[in-house]
Amino acid sequence: MIESEELAAWLRLTLIPGIGGETQRKLLAAFGLPEAIFAAGRLAARAIVGSRADLLFDFDPSEAVDRSMAWASEPGQSILTLADSAYPAALLEIADPPNVLYVRGNPALLQKRGLGVVGSRNATPQGLQTAEIFAKALAGTGLSIISGLALGIDAAAHRGALAAGGDTIAVIGTGADRLYPARNKELALAIAERGAIVSEFPLGTPAIAANFPRRNRIISGLSCGVLVVEAAPESGSLITARLAADQGREVFAIPGSIHSPVARGCHKLIKQGAKLVETAQDVLEELGNFAAAETLPATAARAVENTLLTAIGHDPCSLDELVERTGFGTNQLLTELLTLELGGQIAPLPGNRYQRLA
Repeated sequence: MIESEELAAWLRLTLIPGIGGETQRKLLAAFGLPEAIFAAGRLAARAIVGSRADLLFDFDPSEAVDRSMAWASEPGQSILTLADSAYPAALLEIADPPNVLYVRGNPALLQKRGLGVVGSRNATPQGLQTAEIFAKALAGTGLSIISGLALGIDAAAHRGALAAGGDTIAVIGTGADRLYPARNKELALAIAERGAIVSEFPLGTPAIAANFPRRNRIISGLSCGVLVVEAAPESGSLITARLAADQGREVFAIPGSIHSPVARGCHKLIKQGAKLVETAQDVLEELGNFAAAETLPATAARAVENTLLTAIGHDPCSLDELVERTGFGTNQLLTELLTLELGGQIAPLPGNRYQRLA
């Protein structure tokens, strides 16, 4: 991590209202580190950004700087800057990387290869289950699952990664000291403990609608690809997908019913060239095989799948028979059966029965 004096200068630069990221980058390009900007003085800064430079010398953000420094001194909390060696390399590839990142949890996860998983806040039960299963399978191969902590598909993706014992990163549109939405508080705390919560917004920033599209570029920027599970034609998830394509990332979409409003966004993406995926393996084949990085939780998950396949046998088998043969609860069975179905290992039959495929 950088020295506290240097961090304080970064915070001073980024916590002045009216000096946005683009203006900050112009000043950094001209003078180097923030300390050099302030040392250069008002007239030199004016030559670069005009009258906006006056804000640098007329506004004193000391209170906000001190509060941020105190926050970062707490265990499990840190602030990364563009000059920090721990700053995620993937974000340096995008056109407008955030100059400062507030992190709750493990900042080292930001250097891992990850997949963005996004979708509708008003997801269907099937969509939620699909997102969780895909995230669980992909996290089990070593990919970090990156999403936005929103209700619906985002939350399901985070839950799937945690269930696999894998890594997950939540990029939020509020200050890192705020847990939003409130219904995801328990999930957010689990991510902060076992993964990372990331924000570019100053501490205390409330939920402002304009901030959420901005955070989407960080979700896609941290990712090597973005998977859209369910999305309406004009949803924020399509913004994330467009940003991913602009940043040179892969875009994946799961198709759905032609009668479902939340499938139309995915169909739109597929028409525009996104890769249609039906199984987690489709994603892995496009990104490269992560089987070598498979974790112990993934191996345990495979043991459960093998147990279930053995219980099904080679003849059609009912759900009740599987409950009796495996001892699994109905909810767990339905989840595991959907995983096997998505993987092409079984097929559902009428009468709540299942057939193992060759």
